[in-house]
Amino acid sequence: MLFRKRKPKSDDEVITFDELTRFPITFYKTIGEDLYSDRDPNVIRRYLLRFYLVLGFLNFNAYVVGEIAYFIVHIMSTTTLLEATAVAPCIGFSFMADFKQFGLTVNRKRLVRLLDDLKEIFPLDVEAQRKYNVSFYRTHMNRVMTLFTILCMTYTSSFSFYPAIKSTIKYYLMGSEIFERNYGFHILFPYDAETDLTVYWFSYWGLAHCAYVAGVSYVCVDLVLIATITQLTMHFNFIANDLEAYEGGDHTDEENIKYLQNLVVYHARALDLSEEVNNIFSFLILWNFIAASLVICFAGFQITASNVEDIVLYFIFFSASLVQVFVVCYYGDEMISSSSRIGHSAFNQNWLPCSTKYKRILQFIIARSQKPASIRPPTFPPISFNTFMKVISMSYQFFALLRTTYYG
Repeated sequence: MLFRKRKPKSDDEVITFDELTRFPITFYKTIGEDLYSDRDPNVIRRYLLRFYLVLGFLNFNAYVVGEIAYFIVHIMSTTTLLEATAVAPCIGFSFMADFKQFGLTVNRKRLVRLLDDLKEIFPLDVEAQRKYNVSFYRTHMNRVMTLFTILCMTYTSSFSFYPAIKSTIKYYLMGSEIFERNYGFHILFPYDAETDLTVYWFSYWGLAHCAYVAGVSYVCVDLVLIATITQLTMHFNFIANDLEAYEGGDHTDEENIKYLQNLVVYHARALDLSEEVNNIFSFLILWNFIAASLVICFAGFQITASNVEDIVLYFIFFSASLVQVFVVCYYGDEMISSSSRIGHSAFNQNWLPCSTKYKRILQFIIARSQKPASIRPPTFPPISFNTFMKVISMSYQFFALLRTTYYG
């Protein structure tokens, strides 16, 4: 099971690289996406997963078209502006899910190569993993992934199943004369989707699967990003700790030079991998932040103008979008901080008894650390906590404009 509780590993057990990437990769397979499908020797399983993925996204985008049609029809009338904007966050969420899946499909081979490269430099034995503090990073990462996934999937589940649960309780337990046939999302169907009960349930479960596909594709790209940045942060912090603790006076000059040369090569490789992360994810994050600004704006508007039931649902939506942006910005900030720390550690080590050549190499390390590793979406500054505040500011500006338009 995906969320089964595992026994904690003892200090003498080795943590494998696959354990740090298993969560997003396994979760992705539930909608048919297998990052390592090209390496699967079972051809039938590979094509069945691909068929399931394509079928799921065809169904998903068919409902997205219905949402857009509903939005266009209702946005023309100011009396139904609230109804129109109720579907706007769902459209924005759907576009983000579609775009993330498209970006992953385009960059799948590059992403797999990146994971392979990270696996090559992953510490393999117990002693090395203690130095890298692998157990801490795994535990911290899994907690963030679990909480983030639960929150985002709670949003899709609450919107999907709330109407059916509400109607069932009212009809079977509270004696309501009719079974209300409502949907969690506002859709303009090309047919009568409520009169016939069979058609209703067929459409309802199609919509529920659509929401699940959107939620998983929306979440998993961020989970893969978290997994890659966590490992890069681990490597940068190891370099910083090792560099600061190194005592050049206890070694010969030849040993000191060799140590720094190996460290420079290791540092350069970690920086190259961080640049590859930027190349794969930067454009996705740009559109993610733009769409998230609109989603937060429309969800916030619904919270301030809807009834109590809708307020609860949209508050979950609002919270999930905020947390998603915050998590990405948090890990972007972690990458910047950990890579910047290497220069400080180089300066703080005991380099006084070392040779001039050793000190010169240290200067190069310090100079290189002045340009820290980061994720840099086009038109945005490097992703950090400052970016989070910028997204919130954009959302509030849209929100203020929408409120002014609605209330005059």
